[in-house]
Amino acid sequence: MAVSNAKMGFLAAGLAVSMVGVGFAAVPLYRIFCQVTGFGGTTMRVDAAQAATVSAINKTMVIRFDANHRSDLPWDFKPERPTDTVTIGAKDMSIFLAKNLSNETITGTAAFNVTPELAGKYFNKIQCFCFTEQTLKPGEQVRMPVLYYVDPQIMTDPDTKDIEEITLSYTFYPVEKPNTVDQAANGG
Repeated sequence: MAVSNAKMGFLAAGLAVSMVGVGFAAVPLYRIFCQVTGFGGTTMRVDAAQAATVSAINKTMVIRFDANHRSDLPWDFKPERPTDTVTIGAKDMSIFLAKNLSNETITGTAAFNVTPELAGKYFNKIQCFCFTEQTLKPGEQVRMPVLYYVDPQIMTDPDTKDIEEITLSYTFYPVEKPNTVDQAANGG
């Protein structure tokens, strides 16, 4: 059975278009994979109802907070407290401070992760400034909360049961074209 050149050309073109589509889908699919599994230190995102079902256990853990910003973002960005000792399973809150050092309104967005990476699937954020873009006016300083808890199941996982310290790290990046919905929510 011979395949004509035209059919072979259409098959090759279809394959090429499919490969381009898979290439564009790879980033969002990878992001979803990381959010579901905690891979690469990606934290989990839960709502208040999910957080309410978790019970604290009689064990504590040290949480370290790390704050960075890209060099082209003229902000001062730091945790209010560099460490906190939390009860595993109990909700806790940390505050980060950001100040726009420029004379222009600037919008930024924060990327985040935790180390050790295996702890990512047990570090649950209920509320976080990193869920939306942040717009700061010239000289403006804001306090930005993170409401979170460490899932008690971290103590039953053979790979994570000996973890005594988790570092939550944020890096702020400038946003070229701010999301107007996020700006309105932040008063911008």
